[in-house]
Amino acid sequence: MIRFILNEKDIATSLPPGMLLLDFIRYHQHLAGTKIGCREGDCGACVVLVGETRDGELFYQSMTSCLVPLSNAQGKHIVTVEGINFPGELNPVQKAMADEGATQCGFCTPGFVVSLAGFCLSNNEATRENAIAAVDGNICRCTGYKSIERAADKVAALMKKRNGEEAATFVATHKILPSYFSTINNRLQNLMNGQFTIHHHHERSKEAPLTIVGGGTDLYVQKHDELTHADIRFVFDNPALRGVTREGSKCIMGPSVTVTDLQESRVVREHFPAFDRYAKLISSTPIRNMATIGGNFINASPIGDFTIFFLALDAQLSFLLQGSPPAGGQTSSEGGGLRTLSLRKLYKGYKVLDKLADEVVDKIWFELPAKNSYFNFEKVSKRTHLDIASVNSAIHLKMKGDVIDEAGLAAGGVAPVPLYLSKTSQFLRGKMITADLVDDTIESALTEISPISDARGSKEYKSLLLGQLIKAHFIFLFSKIRTDGLLSS
Repeated sequence: MIRFILNEKDIATSLPPGMLLLDFIRYHQHLAGTKIGCREGDCGACVVLVGETRDGELFYQSMTSCLVPLSNAQGKHIVTVEGINFPGELNPVQKAMADEGATQCGFCTPGFVVSLAGFCLSNNEATRENAIAAVDGNICRCTGYKSIERAADKVAALMKKRNGEEAATFVATHKILPSYFSTINNRLQNLMNGQFTIHHHHERSKEAPLTIVGGGTDLYVQKHDELTHADIRFVFDNPALRGVTREGSKCIMGPSVTVTDLQESRVVREHFPAFDRYAKLISSTPIRNMATIGGNFINASPIGDFTIFFLALDAQLSFLLQGSPPAGGQTSSEGGGLRTLSLRKLYKGYKVLDKLADEVVDKIWFELPAKNSYFNFEKVSKRTHLDIASVNSAIHLKMKGDVIDEAGLAAGGVAPVPLYLSKTSQFLRGKMITADLVDDTIESALTEISPISDARGSKEYKSLLLGQLIKAHFIFLFSKIRTDGLLSS
């Protein structure tokens, strides 16, 4: 039985946990305000808010319900556009949209309104920029965005009076959202928590392992109908598989850590000060709230953004057989029955992994960039943001004086697998950064890639893009390295 709160209503359902939350909302609860659009998490017409308690505090995130399995609603507050309505009148968010002419056909409007309501329930600073960022996963095809931006500005102004008050209490007290929001924290804490390994069992052969589902942001794009009745192990909310910690010089994270978890991690922000810039290139806010790092790795897309990111950092994985207890943070093959593997050795061919069918990722770790260590990530896609990469690339350099001591260069979209450029990474070691080195690095990288022409560009275009991204790496890093005084004028 899956239990959660939907708007004001307590839900207990035995429907398949692999069913999409969008379908449950529309077809079983008959809440038609949440729209069916792309069913790929791109358009934002189906955005809902997902509230949960953490250490006694209530937090809300926006998510695209077309990619959320019903199981991932367990113990949470799901908010649709109907759940933020006032009887017979517009709430202030809706009124701002109407007053600024920010709606036309109206199909996308519920998603925008819900996303802006999520901004009101967040701990983000009440700025115009943050309000606009809250709707970065919502697409409008007929109104034009300036009117929506003006509405977002008005919503931000509503929240400037908050002064540290708990968000749900503030919006309820000031009649921005309905009063019942002030009761949700206690109601969620009274719900039965846990059930992090909900399975939907049916008769299957021993040769067919459980499907592992984290955020589901790619699996449900590929086969949402098939997953409804699949035999699934849901790991998104498993606390043993979440968390970002530092142990000595290593960053340790669970495979169910989301992109948003990384953005909010003090460890990550300290060692990757440009992380928000990287994250802005990678999907939208609702998808970043759902997409897991382990899922990105195991999905094995040749253009997986964070796979490329962590290939450059030489991330390591530990595996357990399904059914084994979590390793509790062990990061070696000694004891605990763990197998460890470098991410750089995981990919053997297109969607072919050095991984047993019954193995699951237990931990991910990498050496944090230290003093005289430099990192950069770049991406080009048809849309500047929120799109699949045509080509992406990451680089990590460790300097020893004015010489590159170690290097890691990775690229996506230029091979059948997420590609660690081993030959070029080796070539960079022992070199000083010069204009000639940039050209030589590009020349070396082009000998390691095998792009194909597809919807994201011709093979010639992708080769050119990789060269441009390598130049971008050196332009970005050269200024930082010079600032640190490691290179002479």
